[in-house]
Parts: sequence; C-alpha cells; structure tokens
Amino acid sequence: MKKLLFLVIMALCAPLAGFASEGGPHLDKAPDRTNDPAALQHGAKIFVNYCQSCHSASYMRYNRLRDIGLNETQIRENLIFSSDKVGDLMKVAMQPAEAKAWFGVAPPDLTVIARARASEAGSGADWLYTYLRSFYRDDTRPTGWNNLVFENVGMPHVLWQLQGQQVLGEGHKLSLAKPGTLKPAEYDALVADLVGYLQYMGEPVAQTRKRVGIFVLIGLAVLFAFAYALKREYWKDVH
Repeated sequence: MKKLLFLVIMALCAPLAGFASEGGPHLDKAPDRTNDPAALQHGAKIFVNYCQSCHSASYMRYNRLRDIGLNETQIRENLIFSSDKVGDLMKVAMQPAEAKAWFGVAPPDLTVIARARASEAGSGADWLYTYLRSFYRDDTRPTGWNNLVFENVGMPHVLWQLQGQQVLGEGHKLSLAKPGTLKPAEYDALVADLVGYLQYMGEPVAQTRKRVGIFVLIGLAVLFAFAYALKREYWKDVH
C-alpha cells in the first residue's frame, strides 16, 4: 500500500519536475530604481531616445512624468521630439504594418512589459535587465544580432554603441569584443535606470500604493485591538 501511494505521488509530481527543468535562462537580479526619482528621470530619457522610435507606451501619458519630479517645461523640451502635447499618450508614428515588414513582427507596446515578463524564474525587471545586457553579434540573423535570453529575437541591439559588441563563446558565455562608449559597469547602471522606468510605467502609483498600504495595515491593527477588547467585554460573563 505504501509503495502504491509513493508511485501515485511520484506520478503527480512528474509534470511539476518537467516544468522546473524548463525554467529558461538564468536571470540576473535587477537593481531596484523604483524609489529613485533621478534614476527614473534618466530612464525616461533613455526610453524616449532609444526605445520610443519603435516601441510605444500607449497607456502612459507624458504628464505622468511629473510624478517622478519633472515639470511640464522639462518634459516638453527634453522628452517630446514631435508635435505631441504634454497630456498626450506616448505613442509612436510607426504603423504596425510597416514595423512588421521591417522587423518581421510589430514591436510590442512597452507600457506594462515589466509586469508581462514576470515569471517563476524572476521578476519582469530581472528579465529586462538580463535581456538588455545579453545581445551578441550573430551574422546569421537579419539584424546581425541575437540574444541569450530571447533566442532569434527580431529586435536589433539599439544600445550597441553604448555597450559595444559582445560575441558568444564556449559554454554560451558572452565576452566584449569591441568596447562601447560606456564601461561595462556604466552600461549596467544605464540599463538598470531604463528598467526602473519601465517598471514605473507598468504601475505609476506603486510607491503611493505601498505607502497607503502601510497606513491601512496600521489602522486594521488598531481596529483589531478595539474589536478584541470589545469581544472580551461582551463575553466576560460567559467565560
């Protein structure tokens, strides 16, 4: 009987073991920039200069950047390079059909990409942080680039001038063949700022939610104390 029970448990757990073995590539832990306004402002600058030419953030308005310490003049003069207004959505002029013809697939909207990429292997921020640092030269690909995290990705390495050119060596190890304008540590910091901004776009009120949540828990604790004291008063004669 015990042997039969053991076999049943093993049979039920086998699919779970298979899922665990398919966990995907190792993800590096992304530095937390979500509570650093200066880093988020830098990330917003990187986003509009390097990402927004192809990727929209159509659920995000420019004026939400006031929440990270920018005023409307700074937003208008430094982060808007079109006829868009501060209250407009962060869309791109590129048409989906054109993007699909050029890249094979239309670039995804990035408003909630940090939340969409979350998995058991790590958070969405970890995935993005590792992905943006894992491009390497691959002449077999149409763009000339490939990625360890997203194999055969259609996106070119738009930050290659900053990072330089990596090559894939033995054991799937990346090495820097041609340095970029930034040192590796500087590039990693830049990517961390960009990922922090992508996290912010996914939930602009995250920090407010966390602060309010603390007060809510404190309030519930106080109410619980009063409720417990009231319960004892009502039931003291029963016990």
